[in-house]
Amino acid sequence: MTAEGFDRAMVIGVGLNTGFVAVELGFGLWGGSLALLADAGHNAGDVVGLLLAWGASLLARRPPSRRFTFGLRRVTIYAAFANAVLLLAACGAILWEAVQRFREPAPVAGLTMVLVAAIGVVINTATAVLFMRGSHGDANVRGAFLHMAADAAVSVGVVVAGLAIMATGLGWIDPLVSIVIMAVIVWGTWDLFTESIGLAMDAVPRRIDVEQLTAALVAVEGVREVHDLHVWSSSTSEVILTAHLVVPEGDRQAVLTAARSVLAEQFTIAHVTLQLEGEAIAAGCPQRDAATL
Repeated sequence: MTAEGFDRAMVIGVGLNTGFVAVELGFGLWGGSLALLADAGHNAGDVVGLLLAWGASLLARRPPSRRFTFGLRRVTIYAAFANAVLLLAACGAILWEAVQRFREPAPVAGLTMVLVAAIGVVINTATAVLFMRGSHGDANVRGAFLHMAADAAVSVGVVVAGLAIMATGLGWIDPLVSIVIMAVIVWGTWDLFTESIGLAMDAVPRRIDVEQLTAALVAVEGVREVHDLHVWSSSTSEVILTAHLVVPEGDRQAVLTAARSVLAEQFTIAHVTLQLEGEAIAAGCPQRDAATL
């Protein structure tokens, strides 16, 4: 997804979801539906999350400076983490209110739930489609896509709850659905939460298998050994790699070119720093990490 396409999707997605939050909030209060209020709170959190992701994306596009030699790309990681924390906090509030409703049930307008949630199915599905194209290569975009897709599923659940209340008159269905909504949010958010923590702590990106990557480098003609291999993310979409390659003899420029090609084509890593060493230099290296073969 290009930067222009991302910005366009954000304008549409934020606009649609902000309007829908206002509709859900108003009808949830008027109809006494905790499920609608819970979903409104969730969608409001998603709007904040979209704005965080958008703002981080804009900052990440700023060029490097003398002080920030990598630029501000890492802010996308912190935005993903903040988004996950906000959603998990909202889940706690939803659970608390649901427990109170079980103790003191309130009348619910089932038809209102159905109509408003049906609008949500359309809006959330349309928004998810906007981010679908770029969801594979960027955790920030993927987070937005997954949240919108989950929202569409949640809205379907609210429709079902509204129909069930209309058919049975059982008010406890509303807080029950709100708890299910909370569980869906937690399930979808937890992966983003743990991934963002890992990225912030310079963990190897999930899509990278270090053993497989090391084996691919050793397979390059002329490379005898790999050590001091480090792989981390500078943002939610960019990966950085540094490594020492033991190249006892041969055309080192050809080895360097081949190694960079392997990393780019097989692992989509373009930001690479490789140090080529002879056997004598490698033998004097005081430290070897777990990636040494």
